[in-house]
Amino acid sequence: MACYIVNKNAQSNGDHEVHKEGCSYMPDIDNQLPLGEHASCNPAVTKAKKTYATADGCAYCCSACHNS
Repeated sequence: MACYIVNKNAQSNGDHEVHKEGCSYMPDIDNQLPLGEHASCNPAVTKAKKTYATADGCAYCCSACHNS
């Protein structure tokens, strides 16, 4: 199980990226909303979508959940 976070700040396309702990592209700590531990990025993105409807997986650490 890995820890996941979602970026509180949206990207230019409106997406709030979900990152796996340790990703090189994680936002500053002040911009992270913890999502807890998950077996994969899918449940982490689902949880993030409860807060940010435009949540999407990071292309680098959550490529299986990256759609835009």
